[in-house]
Amino acid sequence: MHVLENVKTMLETTPQEIDSCSVRQVDVEKVAIGRALLLGEPVYVATAAIFRALGDPSRAKIVYSLLQQELCVCDLAAVCDLSESATSQHLRILRGLRVVKLRRDGRMSYYSIEDDHVRALLQVCLNHLNDRDPFEGLRS
Repeated sequence: MHVLENVKTMLETTPQEIDSCSVRQVDVEKVAIGRALLLGEPVYVATAAIFRALGDPSRAKIVYSLLQQELCVCDLAAVCDLSESATSQHLRILRGLRVVKLRRDGRMSYYSIEDDHVRALLQVCLNHLNDRDPFEGLRS
């Protein structure tokens, strides 16, 4: 089933029907192993910040546009149908999370994707949404 169809199904189903065990029985050994495998809290805070930033449709559109080409704020605002002010604010957040980087050329400021991690992250997400192989478009 397509991911977007799953969202509709989830919204129509009560949480108790899909998110709960019918029998409550905690496996102490599995819980201990699971807790031992957790990373430090700062890792989850940083990860959530990146997903929160990419969770905004305007920022996702900005990042996708920058995956295609380097753009100045004016051009990026026009591509994404945003004001230059809003685009600058989104870019400030993305730059702070090292998702995008800035290159100055005289009086012009150009933005591009920081590195291939961001490219991979967005490509895996798009592949998930389109029910494609997770690594399609990422292999060399």
